[in-house]
Parts: sequence; structure tokens; C-alpha cells
Amino acid sequence: MVRFLIASYNKENQMLQNRVDPFGNLITTKARGKWLGNRGQLHGTGKTILRPFKHKAWISCELVFKGRRRVIMSPNLWTELFFLDEATALAAGHRPCFECRRIAANLFKAAWLKGNPEYGFNLKTKIGAIDKILHRERIDEQGKKVTFQATLKDLPTGTFISIDNEAYLVVNDLIYQWSPFGYAAGKQIALSTVVKVLTPKSIMNALKSGYQPQLSLIT
Repeated sequence: MVRFLIASYNKENQMLQNRVDPFGNLITTKARGKWLGNRGQLHGTGKTILRPFKHKAWISCELVFKGRRRVIMSPNLWTELFFLDEATALAAGHRPCFECRRIAANLFKAAWLKGNPEYGFNLKTKIGAIDKILHRERIDEQGKKVTFQATLKDLPTGTFISIDNEAYLVVNDLIYQWSPFGYAAGKQIALSTVVKVLTPKSIMNALKSGYQPQLSLIT
């Protein structure tokens, strides 16, 4: 359940390891986020991250919802994570929340079903079944990020790729290097280039099928 978040700092104004990059890593940065994320309780009684996830339902949430409030990384509660934009959240493997983002969640599910017909799912399929597939697509048994190869021209806007271990957002025919604070200027590479894709494959298929994520991009 999402509640209103004030900041990603503790009361001593100390930065916390609760920002997520497109690789799915939890990083420490002064940069703020557009969205809130949940993977379960990742911290202990203090504010130190102890594990990368607790459950398979990785979601992205509104920062403000029904005036609710909570203290960042409170003991025995789920860990608040933050994303630059929704495309970053999707690349990390987070889908929209069905409580605070119901409209987006329904649009995402419909696009996911359209883009991934091989699973035989329909609108009555519980989201937990999709979460199980997403979990296989985002992290392997060794806890490493799962990627796949694709030709750049075949990737929809909103997909993330990796070049020389740096994350780039694909927008039409340009790629934009990611940082916690935003994106560098767009640049063009050959559309025939085979690239490493960070966005989980079934989410990429949902983007192809019409889901349009929020992008913190000024062009």
C-alpha cells in the first residue's frame, strides 16, 4: 500500500540507498525520483539495504496517494525505492501498481497480454502470473540482471539498452544516456546495431503493443 512520501533522506538528511537505476541496482544519490517503488522489505531495523528484493511483485507507485504518510525505511515495513521516470522503473522490472495507479496498471496489463500471446493469458489472469514471468526476465539464479540481444531498429520508444555498461533510453531513432539526474543529449547510432537490452523482454513487447511510459526527457 502506497503512502505519501516526503523525501528519500532520513531525519539527519543523510542520503539512502533507495534509488533504482535501469539495471535494477539500488544506488545512493542526491537526485530525486518521479515514482515510488516496492519490492518488499529490503532493510532491517536500521536504514541499510540487506537484500535486493523480498517478493516477486515489483511495482511502481504514485509519490502522493490519498494524503497518506510514512517515514522512509521504517523498521519492519517495506522499503521505499525511487525512479527517475517510469521507463527506468520498467527497465528495472517494476510494473504499475493496481492500487494507486489502477488506470496505468490496466493499460499495462492489456498491452502486456497483447504483446505476449504465447503465454495464453487473458484479462482474467491474475497479475501474480505475470509477476512470475517478469521475475524470470529481470534477475537470474545468481542474482544478476537478465538481458537479451536485439537490433536497435526493432526496439520501441521507452526501451533501455546498455552500451559499454552505460544505460541508454531509446526514443524513436535516438538514444539518450541515463543518469540519476536526467538524460544527456540524444545521439544517433546505426539502427542496424545489435544491442544489449535491459528492459525485460515481455515489458518491451508491451511497449511495442502500445503502452506509453512516462519519460523524464526534454528534447
